[in-house]
Amino acid sequence: MFKNRTEAGILLAEKLRKFKKDNGVILAVPRGGIPVAYIVARELGFPLDIVLTKKIGHPSNKEYAIGAASLTDYFVIPHPEVTSAYIENELILIRNRLEFMRKKFMGDHKPEILTGKTVIIIDDGMATGNTLLSTVGVIKKSNPDKIIIGVPVASKSAIQKLSSEVDEVISLLVPEEFYGVGAFYDNFKEVGDDEVLFYLEKLKKLKKAG
Repeated sequence: MFKNRTEAGILLAEKLRKFKKDNGVILAVPRGGIPVAYIVARELGFPLDIVLTKKIGHPSNKEYAIGAASLTDYFVIPHPEVTSAYIENELILIRNRLEFMRKKFMGDHKPEILTGKTVIIIDDGMATGNTLLSTVGVIKKSNPDKIIIGVPVASKSAIQKLSSEVDEVISLLVPEEFYGVGAFYDNFKEVGDDEVLFYLEKLKKLKKAG
């Protein structure tokens, strides 16, 4: 059990310290992953960027992911009933939303280059793993050297699902019975946009000071 996302970040950073000498980048899953990722990025001295990917849902069930898209890439698992016109339309909608998020959270900051780097994806927990599975599919197109997933808590099934897709999955807690990510935090209040901006601004100040 974690007091909050800050404590979870401190403990997770210790587990990820072995990558400190790598040429690394931290990718935070907004919004809940930001406070955790801020601590990890601060402790490892890595630049922090946000994961700007969104799943592409099936036309008859938007919750069922058939792929994912970023601002520059996308991947889709072919389905005979899914048309190219549908995919093109979804890409426009998704990228408009992602562009809005990037401007809001990162301003004019250019996305970190992932090619040849150790990319550590951070979230506050992993329940099904489906969202991160989609994210990994897009990140692979940037040809990073390694992809690591770091989370404070994860279900066994999520770890099994992701372990074959990335170089390593690191989770502090892997409970026998999983009731949802929030069950393992004393304080799991929703992370608002203002809090996201607060942590990103703190990291910018640290960079300037360093």
